[in-house]
Parts: sequence; structure tokens; C-alpha cells
Amino acid sequence: MAHGHHHHHVDPEAGDRRVVAAVAINVALTVAQIVGGVLSGSLAMIADAVHNLSDAVSLVIAFGARKIARRPADSAMTFGYARAEVVAALINYTTLIVIGVYLVYEGVFRLFDPVGVDGWLVVIIAGVALVVDLGTAALTFAMSKHSMNIRAAFVHNLADALGSLAVIFAGIVILLFGWVWVDAVVTLLIAGYILWLAGSEIGGAIRILMLGTPPGLAPSDVLRAAKTVEGVQDLHHAHLWQMDEHRSALQAHVVVEEGAWHRADAIKDAIKAQLSERFGIAHLTLEMECARHACADASEIGESVH
Repeated sequence: MAHGHHHHHVDPEAGDRRVVAAVAINVALTVAQIVGGVLSGSLAMIADAVHNLSDAVSLVIAFGARKIARRPADSAMTFGYARAEVVAALINYTTLIVIGVYLVYEGVFRLFDPVGVDGWLVVIIAGVALVVDLGTAALTFAMSKHSMNIRAAFVHNLADALGSLAVIFAGIVILLFGWVWVDAVVTLLIAGYILWLAGSEIGGAIRILMLGTPPGLAPSDVLRAAKTVEGVQDLHHAHLWQMDEHRSALQAHVVVEEGAWHRADAIKDAIKAQLSERFGIAHLTLEMECARHACADASEIGESVH
């Protein structure tokens, strides 16, 4: 599976303004929902407000990470600062998991001890929240295609929209049938969705920070392609990893066939061209070895363990 590296990014300054606008909207909505939840007695609305607040916080973190990620490489961070966004994503997803667990606890407690809920107030404020959630998602949609952080915020806002729909449903059911326990059930559904969403997304951030191979890119396929280059006898000590969300890297020892050492530089260039074209790997570090003096008992992947 090829991984291209040509990305059409939204203008950074324009993107920053959108993030700031999204944060302001979410904070205002959170305050309104918390006040409405307290006045109406709706835990589901407060649960949705907490999720909105987490979105606002995640956007603040993403905003800071975007600024840091644009810094050029220096002597302290020779690979650059692009992983700041991945770190921010990990923080955001971890926070969401904590919030989800807390909401499950509160929902179960309320399920066994239901209280009165003002259905009309719930429906009105949740309706406003639905409009705001969709508006915030629209602000971050373009940027979500290129950033793990912003994509998380975009998906969260869509989840908020679904949460608002669920809260509206709960308010209507309470108005029609007086089933106040529905509020706790909706809270548990919102919490479950938050946990599922965060749990399914956090793996990508962890994979990058753990120097995992790019998703869908098997090291065996990459090494096999490199070995098809004329003059290559073998490869070993290979390390294939994601530098950040958009860039992959490969480091390996290349054993040059006997009699082909005079073409070592050309062989290296051919390998780089092959892997860049087929797999989008643009950052390659290759150590060339002649067949007579190649590493003994070398592991194909990673360093040999003695």
C-alpha cells in the first residue's frame, strides 16, 4: 500500500482562526449546557456538556500543538516538532477515556436513584447544542483531513451532535411518558460512545510514539522491493517507522553483491527511488556493506540480540 506525501494543507493562519472560533463556541455552549443541566436536573445534558468541554480543551491543546509542530528542526529536536500533535492527540484521547469512565459511574448511580427532569428545558438547550455542534464540525472539517488532532476534534463534534440528538430524545420521552430513568440510560449511551471512540482512535497515536510501522505498510514488502534492485544481495538491521502522521522512514544495512561495489552509490539511489515511488518513504538512511564484510548473523528486522 503506497503512502503518498503530497498534502494540500489549509492555510495555517486561517486554520488557527477556525480553531479559536471553535474553542469559543464550545466553551459558550458548555456553560449553557451545564446551567441548563443543573436547572433541569438532566444528567444527560451535563454529560453532553462535559464532552463539549473536553472538545474545547482538546482544541486548545491542538491549537498549541499546531503552533509547536510548525517549528523547524534544531539541535534539540533534530527530527523537528511535528510529533507535538501526536502527543496532544494522546492526551486528548486519554482524557476522554477518563471522562467516559466517570460518566458511566454517574449514569449507573442515577439509574438506581432517578430524579425529576425538566423535559422542555432539556429539549430546547439540546436543540441549540445540536446546531452549535454541527457548526463547530463545519469549522474543522477541512483541517481534519490532514491532522490527527483536528480530525479527533471533528469526530468528537459529530459525536456531540449525536449526543445532543440523544438528549433531545430523552427530553421528549420524559415529556410524553414521564420516564425519568431514560436520562440515565442516555448518559450511559453517550459515555459508551465516548469510550468506544477514544479507544478506537488512541492506538494510532500510541503506534507513532512507539515507533511502530506505518499502518498498512509491511516491512517484508518494503525489503522485498529493495532486494529487486540490481546489485542488492540482502538487507538487514531494518527499522521502518512513522516519523509523524504523514512521514515514514526506513533505516537499513544493504549488502552489495560481490563485484558491484563500484556501483554502491548508484544502488543506494535506485533503492531510494524505488521505495519512495512505491511506498512513499522519502526519509531513508542506508548503510552499504560489501558482501565479503557484511554483518554476521544479522537480523533482518531490528538489531541482533546477543
